[in-house]
Amino acid sequence: MSKYLLNKFLFTVDRDPELVERYRTEPEATVTWWEETQANRILGCIDDERSTWLAFTDEERRALREHDHVALFGMGAHPFLTLTLFIALFERDHPEPMSYQRGYAEALAHIALPYPDIAT
Repeated sequence: MSKYLLNKFLFTVDRDPELVERYRTEPEATVTWWEETQANRILGCIDDERSTWLAFTDEERRALREHDHVALFGMGAHPFLTLTLFIALFERDHPEPMSYQRGYAEALAHIALPYPDIAT
């Protein structure tokens, strides 16, 4: 499992409005495309600079494809990265102010301290 790769996915998708929409409507295709083309790009480097070993586990892939923020949090994905991306994905589906954020928090309410380690 790579918390770094999970967080890199959340970070890079959240920074691109077109990718946010693609991830919202086609999560499986977006995760597959991102893993094949973006996962091994080194942040901040030229496009030709790549590593070769990063890949999601089956569990990570499933959680990303299913938009399962509870499972991602349990794997150590940073909660701020998850929350900001998921607000971009789903807040529009909740007409009441802060209703998505409350639902997000309620889904995590069963998790007690100590929280999963979010260090990468």
